[in-house]
Amino acid sequence: MADKGINRREFIRNSAVAAGAVAAGLGGNFVASAADTADVKKTRSYNPDMDYRRLGATGLWVSSVCLGGHWKRVNVVTGRKGIPSYAPGKNAEDNKVLRQNRYDVLTRCMERGINYVDACTKGEISVYGPALKGRRDKMYMGFAMWPECPRNKKYRTATQLLKTLEEGLKLAQVEYVDVWRLVADSGKGHGEADELEFIKAFETAKKQGKARFTGVSSHSRKWLKHLVETYPKHYQVVLFPYTVQTKELPKDSLFEAIRKQDIGSFGIKPFASNSLFKKIDRDKTKSASAKAEAKAAIARLTIRYILGNPALTAPIPGLACVEEVDNMALAIKEHRKALTAKETTEIERIGAETFANLPPEYKWLKNWEYV
Repeated sequence: MADKGINRREFIRNSAVAAGAVAAGLGGNFVASAADTADVKKTRSYNPDMDYRRLGATGLWVSSVCLGGHWKRVNVVTGRKGIPSYAPGKNAEDNKVLRQNRYDVLTRCMERGINYVDACTKGEISVYGPALKGRRDKMYMGFAMWPECPRNKKYRTATQLLKTLEEGLKLAQVEYVDVWRLVADSGKGHGEADELEFIKAFETAKKQGKARFTGVSSHSRKWLKHLVETYPKHYQVVLFPYTVQTKELPKDSLFEAIRKQDIGSFGIKPFASNSLFKKIDRDKTKSASAKAEAKAAIARLTIRYILGNPALTAPIPGLACVEEVDNMALAIKEHRKALTAKETTEIERIGAETFANLPPEYKWLKNWEYV
C-alpha cells in the first residue's frame, strides 16, 4: 500500500455504510451532538478539545477548523525571501525547509485534532501527500489539480479530468483521495454539458476506488446553488469564500440548499487573503510581538464568527506555522462561549476594515458578503 490507513476495498465498504446511514434518516445533523459522541470519537485524530462537524452526507466527521493547502505569501524560510506561491520553489534548500515546515504543521494539526487538509494545486499535493505518508490514518485529504482544472477548456471532459486525478494520486503517493474536487469557472459557472462530464468523471473515479467523495469549488454562488439542488449525490462537497464580512441571505441562500440536500461545505479565504491583518501591519506604534498578539486575537474572533453558521462544515485557513495551528485550537475553545455584545461590535468593525483593505485582485470577495 502507498499509504497507511484504510485500503481501497475498506473505504468502498465504509462509504457504503455512511451512505446507508444518511438514507436511513441520520442526515442533516451538521454539528456533533451528544448522540453522535461514539461516531465522532472514531474520527481521525480525535481530540476532546476539538469540535467536529459532519461533512454532509459523506458521513465524515471533520474538525470545525481544517487546514487549507495554501502557503501563499507566507515566508516559511526564515531570513530569506521564502516561497510565496502555491508551488515549491526552485531552490533545493528552500524546498527542504518548506517540506519540513508543512510536515510540522500537519503534525501539530493531528495533535490538536485538526483532521482534514485541502490541497488546491499540483504543487500543494506534491508537498502534503508525502508529508502524510505513513500516517494517512490520522488525517482526511481532499485535493484539486489547479491549474489542470475546468477553468481551462482543455480539462472539461471526463477523460481529461480522470487523467488529472491519476496525476494527483501519483504526486500525493496515495491510492485514493477522500474528496476529489474540481476548481471550476470563477464567473458564471458551467453549462449542463460540462456538468455531466464532471459527473461522469466522478462516477468513474468512485467505481475505480480512487475517490471516496466528490465536489467542486467556485466563485459563483448561483452556480453552486444550482449544483447542490440538481446533483446532490455527485457534488457532495462545495468550497466557496466565507470571510468575517459574510452573512447568510434571508432568501434564496446557498446555505438553504446546503441544509436541505445535506452537503458538506468548506469556507475558503476566511482571512480575506490576509486583508484582515493589514491595518495592524501598518500600525507603527505597535511592537512586532504586540502585532502578532493582535493578529492572533483577530484571527480567533473571525473563526468564532464564521463558526456561528452551523451549516458551514469548516473554514480552511492556510496556517503558516505550529503557533497558528495552536491559535486555531484556542479559537475552538473560545467558540464554546457565546460572542459578547462587545465582540459582535468588534466583528462589525474589522469586517468593514477588511473589505476596505482588499487589494484590487481580491475585490471580488465583496460579491461574497451575502451567501
